[in-house]
Amino acid sequence: MSNYLDIEDADAIMAERLFTETWDSSSDTNKTKALTMATKIIDTLNYNGEKANSEQVNEFPRGDDTEIPQSILEACAEIALALLEEVDPQFEFENLAVASHAFANVTTTYARQFAQEHLVAGVPSKNAWNLLQPYLRDVRTVGLLRAT
Repeated sequence: MSNYLDIEDADAIMAERLFTETWDSSSDTNKTKALTMATKIIDTLNYNGEKANSEQVNEFPRGDDTEIPQSILEACAEIALALLEEVDPQFEFENLAVASHAFANVTTTYARQFAQEHLVAGVPSKNAWNLLQPYLRDVRTVGLLRAT
């Protein structure tokens, strides 16, 4: 597996962003793990079009692109940051149906009339989801192929 970002490129993206203390204080080992997990999360989604090369490992670049779009690189950094901040996509998904949490005298209730799309898709960062959305296939469409 090849990550979309290495630590140096992710550091450059984080240098232009606020609230990156968790990233800044993480070890290189944990940063690499977070970038690997972020790449895997990005590659699980259903994108428009086809890979630029059918033999490439990751989903991007796609179509006629020869480079990975900047927004995908930024999404990878955003997901890695969320993971380092201990946002667990599995935990978040499992808690979509939870309407109330209570601990001693403190109770938190969530409005769950709708599920947050990014959590359903397994993306722990809303910022990353916004960057990924333009590339996603519309789930409301059906594609048909004719077999010969």
